[in-house]
Amino acid sequence: MANSPQAKRSNLSLRILSSLVLGPLILAAVYVGQWEFAVIVALLGVLGVDEWLRLVLRRPPPGWARLCAGVGIVAVTIATGCAGAVAGLIVLAAATAAFDIAVNLRLGTPGRMPALGLPYLGLTVVALLHLRQDGWQPVIWLLLVVWATDIGGYIFGRWIGGPRLAPRLSPKKTWAGLIGGAGLAAVAGAAAIAVLHRAGATILAVPGAALLALVAQAGDLAESAIKRRYGVKDSGDLIPGHGGVLDRIDGLLAAAPLFALFTALLDMSFR
Repeated sequence: MANSPQAKRSNLSLRILSSLVLGPLILAAVYVGQWEFAVIVALLGVLGVDEWLRLVLRRPPPGWARLCAGVGIVAVTIATGCAGAVAGLIVLAAATAAFDIAVNLRLGTPGRMPALGLPYLGLTVVALLHLRQDGWQPVIWLLLVVWATDIGGYIFGRWIGGPRLAPRLSPKKTWAGLIGGAGLAAVAGAAAIAVLHRAGATILAVPGAALLALVAQAGDLAESAIKRRYGVKDSGDLIPGHGGVLDRIDGLLAAAPLFALFTALLDMSFR
């Protein structure tokens, strides 16, 4: 029954409803102010790293591990917000090393995977806060591109179908979805640049958005590979129709650091 047409329609309705509720809230937080946005980013980072620990440990993580990981994300958020991206990266590196040592000492050498949750979420925290320091425009542009990638991948993948992109990692993803997602992202990126009255940047926005779309879809596949390795379908069940926080932001986790690096190297401004 879980795979019946009725169940699929119900799941799609939940996905749409969740997106209609969460999307405007996130956009409003980006627009309202830097620290308001930082609170949202920190919250998503804490929830995401908690899901990561549950995923790779294959059981509810100990309370001390959840607390330490959460404190690490909050420390990275504060350091980035107060002193900039470089300070945030330094704190992230120190927190990851300390957490890795603590996990291996207290849990008996479970490997590097638990501690990788901090840089996995932390790099995106630093990237988003760094982008927001230049105003709300670059963050909005990035979110629109990533969301367009998801929408295009879903629509064109279901409409056209065809050869599977990576059937061993994600059986439902197709090459048509990959190309369609990149194409819709390019359109969304160009439209957003036009609305922001930066028509001269369109020549970079179109290929840049398409590249970020490919990176976002690679991030989606990477998380699918991790979930398949640990034998789970979703990273959590917090968001109706979407699964967990990691399921919802997997593309952003890959695209945001690259976009932040790209804008820093080119000294781009969206104002």
